[in-house]
Amino acid sequence: MKILILHNRYQYAGGEEAVVQAEKVLLEAKGDEVRLIETTNDEIQGVGGKAKAAVSAIYSHSAKRRVGEEIQWFLPDVLHVHNFFPLLSPSVYDAACEAQIPVVQTLHNYRLGCPNALLFREGRVCEECLGKAIPWPGVKYGCYRGSRSQSAVTATMLAAHTLRQTWQNRVTRYIVLTQFQKNKMIQAGLPPAKLQVKPNFVALSVQDTLQRQPFALYVGRLSIEKGVQILIQAYQCRNLQFPLKIVGTGPLLEDLQNQVKAANLQDCIEFLGWQEKSTVLHLMQSAQFLVFPSIWYEPFGLSIIEAFACSLPVIVSRLGSLGEIVENQVTGLHFEAGNATDLASKLEWAVAHPQALREMGRRGNQVYARSYTPDANYEQLLAIYQQAIQVAKTRSCLPGA
Repeated sequence: MKILILHNRYQYAGGEEAVVQAEKVLLEAKGDEVRLIETTNDEIQGVGGKAKAAVSAIYSHSAKRRVGEEIQWFLPDVLHVHNFFPLLSPSVYDAACEAQIPVVQTLHNYRLGCPNALLFREGRVCEECLGKAIPWPGVKYGCYRGSRSQSAVTATMLAAHTLRQTWQNRVTRYIVLTQFQKNKMIQAGLPPAKLQVKPNFVALSVQDTLQRQPFALYVGRLSIEKGVQILIQAYQCRNLQFPLKIVGTGPLLEDLQNQVKAANLQDCIEFLGWQEKSTVLHLMQSAQFLVFPSIWYEPFGLSIIEAFACSLPVIVSRLGSLGEIVENQVTGLHFEAGNATDLASKLEWAVAHPQALREMGRRGNQVYARSYTPDANYEQLLAIYQQAIQVAKTRSCLPGA
């Protein structure tokens, strides 16, 4: 099979970029022919560049022309779009539709129902724009990058293509990462029949031979929606002394370090900064448990799946997709999102029950082997491609289809 992949990279690479590369490598390893077209937000320079990007975000004729030419040259069986915002725009769907090529769109976030793509505002979950044809609240609150003008561009893109029925008619199949995300995107107005649940995967072959050490682990971006401040508060409210290693960096790093110092927790909470993947996996093989304290609707959680592969149980906030991925008292523990006291009680329980943790880790490894390996993912991805191709043979993706 021949797959043309499109992706607009962010300025700061994250889990989404890792997923795009992992799927490309997987497809090529299975013998499929893949071509990847990427743009990057680094191309947006200066006032003129930002103005051009604003127009392109709504509809980019140059991106449509570029993708159309690529389709004529490569002759793909399917176009797989990961992220079109802002430089590629939904115009790339039109290029595929005019060539009668099926479109598969992976939804890595909530962009099609929320101007800032997170369903998160001012430190809490926000669904005010969900299901609205014109997402004015996102403009009112300046949800995209704290700017009303930039939020207006995003809202205009969403409104224009909602009214044009782009989301309904130009995309053959959507990939969502969990059932929870599927339900939210149905609320946003996407056709339920076009939404297929396929989780992300990690390609790991881990021998769990390291001896567990007495420490907890956090791996991820240090930003408000990730809830690391709640984790530190949990240590503070019960004066916990069990060692915690925090891996990652981000805009809250200095604030979190000051929070630790103010609570006099420097002796048990250690910031390790960004680390190579090999180091992260070594830490996961050594830790007692991973803590994932997000306070937003995480579409997925790659570090959770990496933990499962390393037989590491996970303590997660009981919010959105996280409770779906981690089964309470089976592969980890749940706590009330944003509740530092509840999290502290779960941390204390985990420290006091090492044998139960080992059993949860073992079951997590079984879940990984069953659902999150490259082979399992390839079968699901191929089935979605084949389904999209069959639909395209009998149905136009143009309005009225």
